[in-house]
Amino acid sequence: MAEKELHKRGALVNPVNRFEKISFERDEEISDEEYPSPKTIFYKDTSKSIISYNDSPDIGFETSLNPYRGCEHGCVYCYARPTHEYFGLSSGQDFESIIFVKTDAALLLRKELASPKWKPQVIVMSGVTDCYQPFERKFQITRQCLDVLLDFKNPVGIITKNRLVTRDIDIFKSMAAYHGVNVMVSMTSLDSHIARKMEPRASTPMNRLKAIEELAKAGIPVTVNVAPIVPGLTDHEIPAILKAAADAGAQSAGYTVLRLPYAVKDIFERWLEEYFPDRKSKVLNRIRELHNGALYDSGWGTRMKGQGLFAEHIRDMFDMGYKRAGFPGKMRLSTDSFVNVQEKQLSFKDF
Repeated sequence: MAEKELHKRGALVNPVNRFEKISFERDEEISDEEYPSPKTIFYKDTSKSIISYNDSPDIGFETSLNPYRGCEHGCVYCYARPTHEYFGLSSGQDFESIIFVKTDAALLLRKELASPKWKPQVIVMSGVTDCYQPFERKFQITRQCLDVLLDFKNPVGIITKNRLVTRDIDIFKSMAAYHGVNVMVSMTSLDSHIARKMEPRASTPMNRLKAIEELAKAGIPVTVNVAPIVPGLTDHEIPAILKAAADAGAQSAGYTVLRLPYAVKDIFERWLEEYFPDRKSKVLNRIRELHNGALYDSGWGTRMKGQGLFAEHIRDMFDMGYKRAGFPGKMRLSTDSFVNVQEKQLSFKDF
């Protein structure tokens, strides 16, 4: 397969949906050229609500908003891939080529924020899939939602690996005035060779650093998330990523370790075989060291950090790199300025 073909999608396989009894199996005698990379298809998502809630003790937020289901970035390691199986689809190429678009997201958000039941709190955008994936340029659903959040002055945390986030600096500036925004840029590697294969349609490492710089110069608080750390492949880059991000203007940093739930294990193993066969055993063995011999551990508190000596090594490397990078510290998001726009309008009319 030619190099340009390898870059089209992250997943090289479409693994069997764990909920389905019937599956399509590729004929291995047919060439890659006869199985071209699928084109992206968009479907309207008819969800009746937009804010999601979670009570996971190891996640630092309770509410999130995801304008899209599925993600064209195609990151091979994405823990959200198995969510597509609930639609009868595969965690593989289906996840990155069949995208559900929540076209009514902004309207639903306005309705939910105006409800008397809403308790002002930080809403995280991209808790599952990236709200700035490529076709956001066309749909602009994320920007529409930001306009609503700005109206209500409800704080928001953004997680992305796309430089497109800088498009909305004008809105972020207004939000920053009331401590209402923090942008988290995910960095997996500074090696463009690795990044392009691992995250084929996300922004390059250099462009993510440029995004951090542009946001910081505009006065927007930025956090870098060294995530996911791939043991045996990218873990040695932790100090360099932290320094590069701090030099670009990031205020703070965090990290998570690779997670491989359900079919993501198979997708990731196949990816290693294709691109890094010489490191496959080392990477998989290091992952097992973090999870008591398994490739994935769903336990609270350990699923995103791992446990054992190697997990401690990663933590110590991060802590040392963080101190040396000289991050000034994360800015606190505030709900003090929240205003229920709908109630305010009604009160004015009543008067």
